Amino acid sequence: MAKGERGLMGIGESPAAARRRVRLALRRARDARGLTQQQVADGLDWSLSKVNRLEKGEVTVSRTDLLALLEMYGVADSAVIDDLVGAARRSRQRGWYDEPRYRETLTTAMLQLYQFEAEATAIRFYHSTLIPGLLQTPAYAEYILNFWQQELADSVRAARLETRIHRRGHVFDRDDPPDYLLILDESVLHREVGGPKVMAEQLRDLLNMMARPNMHVRVLPLREAAILAMLGPFQLFDLGDEENAVLYRETVLKDEILFAGEAIDRHRGYFEQMWSQAFPEDASARLIEAQAAAMLSALDRYQPT
Repeated sequence: MAKGERGLMGIGESPAAARRRVRLALRRARDARGLTQQQVADGLDWSLSKVNRLEKGEVTVSRTDLLALLEMYGVADSAVIDDLVGAARRSRQRGWYDEPRYRETLTTAMLQLYQFEAEATAIRFYHSTLIPGLLQTPAYAEYILNFWQQELADSVRAARLETRIHRRGHVFDRDDPPDYLLILDESVLHREVGGPKVMAEQLRDLLNMMARPNMHVRVLPLREAAILAMLGPFQLFDLGDEENAVLYRETVLKDEILFAGEAIDRHRGYFEQMWSQAFPEDASARLIEAQAAAMLSALDRYQPT
């Protein structure tokens, strides 16, 4: 369901989109030349990790390094070179999450996550306990963050709440929003985070987001989730194409990021299995709507008269 690689986007593209385009162009040019990363590193007297990090987008590429790579790869078209030089320059512009108040309060893994979100052409997300951060209402997110008030200072929680609110617009309201495929365990709908009013508003907000053409949400029935729920939350980001993917797994103790290997293929298989076992999107929407209505109805019954 991923859109695949975009065409040349010009000066209006975001830093994340420009970075994605440059690194994919470099990887494809190297492949077309039949060179390994080690051969490139040896030929330019660089470390292998430098070549690897450039192609992963972990670092931006300087104009000098870009021109050296393009020359080694035999790219001689001046229009292509000028376009990539411009894209590389735009990729070095600071993202919203680079502001000091965010960098001082967010973990390295969180900052990487925001870069993946900004760059992704498709996001697949499974969550067994909560509505994902990108889709949380301020009240829902605040309740969750306040759970960590003994571990996180007020300023840190405030900054993280602000980023959760910002992220939605930067991901879903951009010119090229990603395809977003979400699987929620059915228990998520019944877990009254923040109380019935907060939870009902969260579910209604989720329904509004589901009206977008790039949003695809399915609920995994309780009868199907006994074993699969043990996987815990995970996200798969397609960064330009499915061959260039990132796996992001969250736990209480740490966040794990994998850029390649069997784990990505395995989790993609898990996701496809759960997607096929989940309620269809229209049935999932009806289930979410019914649960929101039930919570509001129960709340009305217990309101003092």
